[in-house]
Amino acid sequence: MRTLTYASFLGVAIALAFSRTAAQESTPAPRGYVGGEVLVAKPTGAFAENVGTGFGLGFFGRYALDEAGVLSLRGDLGFLQYGRETIRICITLPCRVTGDLTTENNIIFAGLGPELGVVGGPVRMYGNFSAGFAYFATTSSVDGANDDGVPFASSTNFDDATFAWMGGVGVQIRVSSGRHPVDIDFGARYHENGEAEYLRKGDIQDLPDGSVVIRPRRSETNLWTFRLGVSVGLRAG
Repeated sequence: MRTLTYASFLGVAIALAFSRTAAQESTPAPRGYVGGEVLVAKPTGAFAENVGTGFGLGFFGRYALDEAGVLSLRGDLGFLQYGRETIRICITLPCRVTGDLTTENNIIFAGLGPELGVVGGPVRMYGNFSAGFAYFATTSSVDGANDDGVPFASSTNFDDATFAWMGGVGVQIRVSSGRHPVDIDFGARYHENGEAEYLRKGDIQDLPDGSVVIRPRRSETNLWTFRLGVSVGLRAG
């Protein structure tokens, strides 16, 4: 199934590249692009049984290896949060000073690989494939009672990292041309993260004597991300 998924991504991308139209903009396209995106993450399989929908941000860069932009090298870096809880605690004993203890369940991912695209007027369709990593971390932080939101202490409760494969497809629509063209980007990406250990809400138990018990889960951690982003050409011509 995994091999079929990867082959599907590559097959779509290659088909797009071979069906490339001759339509081109009069202004030479830039070779380099950078952009940012809003992400929605949907876990799959065993991961979906343990965690819910996540949200995050991503950043990416692409460099076209040919003038037409059929073949590019793309890099991605993203942050996802699939859990968060805040409880009020006593910072001192006796409890004269209180604060907020916030625990967050996060995923940081990165990948680098080829991208194939086809351009038709203001629309560019693409498929990409990359190799990288996924880092799972649960952290806790404490901020004061004045609600300024700035933590004065933090700690990583548990973390794990895996090698990851990613494959995606998308559409870019040009909304501004010129020396620094601007594109709106819609797309989806599958993250093959493999097995990892991670925590969700309730996996950290605070005992009456002040000690903490951590019960990590282990399962496949694959997921889909759906994105809405914006990219900017670094320089045309």
